[in-house]
Amino acid sequence: MYRTHTCGELRVTQVNEMVTLAGWVQTVRKFGAITFVDLRDRYGITQLLFGEELNTVLDSNPLGREFVLQVQGKVQERSNKNTHIPTGEIELNVVSFAILNKSAVPPFTIQDDTDGGDDLRMKYRFLDLRRNAVKKNLELRYAVNRSARNYLHENGFMDIETPFLIKSTPEGARDFVVPSRMNAGQFYALPQSPQTFKQLLMVSGYDRYYQIVKCFRDEDLRADRQPEFTQIDCEMAFVEQEDILNMFEGLVKQIFKDVKNINYADQVERMTWEDAMWQFGNDKPDIRFGMQLANLKSAFLKGGKIQANGELINGAGFGVFDNAETVLAIAAPGCAEYTRKQTDELTEWVKRPQIGMQGLVYIKCNADGTYKSSVDKFYAEEKLKAIADAAGAKVGDLVLILAGREERTRKAISDLRLEMGKRLGMRKEDVFKLLWVMDFPLFEYAEEDNRWVARHHPFTSPKPDHIDIMINNNPLIENADKYLEHPYSNIKANAYDMVLNGNEIGGGSIRIYQRPLQEKMFAALGMTEEEALHKFGFLLGAFEYGAPPHGGIAFGFDRLCSILGGSESIRDFIAFPKNNSGRDVMLDAPSAIDEKQFDELQIKLNLK
Repeated sequence: MYRTHTCGELRVTQVNEMVTLAGWVQTVRKFGAITFVDLRDRYGITQLLFGEELNTVLDSNPLGREFVLQVQGKVQERSNKNTHIPTGEIELNVVSFAILNKSAVPPFTIQDDTDGGDDLRMKYRFLDLRRNAVKKNLELRYAVNRSARNYLHENGFMDIETPFLIKSTPEGARDFVVPSRMNAGQFYALPQSPQTFKQLLMVSGYDRYYQIVKCFRDEDLRADRQPEFTQIDCEMAFVEQEDILNMFEGLVKQIFKDVKNINYADQVERMTWEDAMWQFGNDKPDIRFGMQLANLKSAFLKGGKIQANGELINGAGFGVFDNAETVLAIAAPGCAEYTRKQTDELTEWVKRPQIGMQGLVYIKCNADGTYKSSVDKFYAEEKLKAIADAAGAKVGDLVLILAGREERTRKAISDLRLEMGKRLGMRKEDVFKLLWVMDFPLFEYAEEDNRWVARHHPFTSPKPDHIDIMINNNPLIENADKYLEHPYSNIKANAYDMVLNGNEIGGGSIRIYQRPLQEKMFAALGMTEEEALHKFGFLLGAFEYGAPPHGGIAFGFDRLCSILGGSESIRDFIAFPKNNSGRDVMLDAPSAIDEKQFDELQIKLNLK
């Protein structure tokens, strides 16, 4: 037997017991005739005491960091207790030991405050996984997995596996493709999600399905994206939207309780997509704090709704506002005391390429009732007050205003709101706020292709009262500049996203389950009848055999774990992640294959 106990198990109640431990050497501390060693395994750390006799043995056969060690000894109470670890009241007085395996000097220290950079730790990820900080992340990931499975099982869901080698049907991100040796010149694709399979399972009568499943997308990467990622994928038959929302609110609340010991008793708020875009500037708003957007262009610059001393505030000669497509503002609470240096720094912040604005206008709502602005020469003080009031500002607030093209300005003011929320301590990691965003547009218009594209995916059903609009209108657009006037621009999707602290953690919809409506959707996306049959004939055919009404949702498992763990990167919660170039630097993958494999696949490589 290599061990009788783990390195995190022993307590003072076990003093005088003879035990065997095994693990890795964390540190070695020599004090004259005795040596202390911290022995580590997955479960914790135990201090070992090597007395004078064994210390002599260590002199000729010294221990090094990360040596694999087995020890036998007697548990004794420590004279200098360590209150920071569970085993800190005891130590093991070693009677005998065996070095099971020696270790080369690690390329970085295996501890929480490691000296290894990201690239080095990813190259030696098998060593990085020994660190306690990484271990805690994987333990949290396992806890989320276990909680989700238990909840879904208790609510009648069945875990059903679906294939990884499927047909390529590129609609959203690019597919990863796999050549078939047995079918020369043909390729499988790795699934971007099990979407069509779970719909087929509904047709098959498995009315509550789930998987915690790998998905694959060949897209540009960032902190919250990986080429392979994990979803909690779910589908239900004979349900309406309300059934889905209630079921999966329960799932996330159960995960909060099991993993974070949080009783999320609040009712999950709901918001339309349109309200989210105009009040927060994006479709995944962080509602842990207010600071909502004010649309000043519609408030006074065009409509003349805001007046100061009876005079409309427009035509001030300030071209940045007068000529802008939109003017948006937020009121940062308590920031009127910002210095010139601080406001200049915010101006430079919005000018960064990733934000892309030309500048920033501010109004200080001073405690003495005066108003100071970067555009004083254009607006008298009573007009500045009217603008600040329109932005919802109070005494002591700092109004921050951006102007320009609508889409860019809205994104920029949204980013600025989040940045100010972070600077003001409003985005607390230990506060969790859930939100449903609903009533998305079903379609987006792709100007370059002069056609509609699905905002979610082509299997999303319109809202019930919008189905007739879709059925009874031709999707073709004669004048590209008039697409907003087309009836399809007003169709809402029977879709919903769950947002947690400003991050989309899940999204889904009620699905199309009748062949004529699905064919109409494919036609709206510019597919010919032949193309639709080639790509999705199996699904259209299945709808001929009694497909039930159904809907579902998929949660970003990696992202949910990272939020619960207080990290901005999902890579921290994946055992063997890829870097920002999609490479596994530990395995050196992707890599070239040899000519024999190309010959077997009947493929020639033509690099341009």
